Amino acid sequence: MKKNIHPPYRQVVFRDRSAGLVFRTGSTLDSTRTIEFEGATYPVLDVEISSASHPFWSGRERIVDTEGRVERFRRRYGQGGDR
Repeated sequence: MKKNIHPPYRQVVFRDRSAGLVFRTGSTLDSTRTIEFEGATYPVLDVEISSASHPFWSGRERIVDTEGRVERFRRRYGQGGDR
């Protein structure tokens, strides 16, 4: 295995500002900003979407009426396939 080609693995804090979720985990990502978390200072990375703000995991998922769309397409453009 080649030496000195892998980035350092360290503890970092991910923060979802829209949902207020903050958690610490291991990552190779780095940041110049830091945060105090559980009594220690860690690099902090802000994310736009996490399990707390994603529509599927938060229960705010919209159900898409695909059957209605298909029927509307068939009414508008015919059944198709009859060439």
